[in-house]
Amino acid sequence: MTSMKDRMLAGEPYIADDPAIVADLDRADRLTERFNRSSAEDPQGRAAALRELLGSLGEGAWVRPPFHCDYGYQTHIGARSFVNFNAVFLDVARITVGADVQIGPNVQLLTATHPVEPEARRAKWEAAQPITIGDNVWLGGGVIVLAGVSIGDNTVVGAGAVVTRDLPANVVAVGNPARPIRALE
Repeated sequence: MTSMKDRMLAGEPYIADDPAIVADLDRADRLTERFNRSSAEDPQGRAAALRELLGSLGEGAWVRPPFHCDYGYQTHIGARSFVNFNAVFLDVARITVGADVQIGPNVQLLTATHPVEPEARRAKWEAAQPITIGDNVWLGGGVIVLAGVSIGDNTVVGAGAVVTRDLPANVVAVGNPARPIRALE
């Protein structure tokens, strides 16, 4: 019999009451709290908490607290990337942030999904789809990226945009839903 955690990690519908899932959530809560309460005067301690929390953190990457996530180990941040204040990474599925990415304040990367059907939702079924952010992407303040979305290299997403579907490389995209408005050279 497949556990609910195995189902979650496979991208299948699951119910989050599995003791292994709850233990992972508790672990992430403790590490996130440690990171968010860390002193700016202890950058090594802050970085250590973040490295313990996340699946991977590239060389020279920087995350400013407060930072919030579900599991942490599903999040991978590339080298020299920057994540500003109040980031929310619902990393039920894998979140991959490339190298040299700039993430503005209050950005949300939301891999979690819930059924549209009321009975399945009431029964607490949920699922997730991964999010992939390419290299050298800039997500402006307040951007929301939804489950299953990929954003191509060098793309800029304007502040407040809601990214509901994939964006190609080398474009500027804005709006709700986000749409490319121009190509980048």
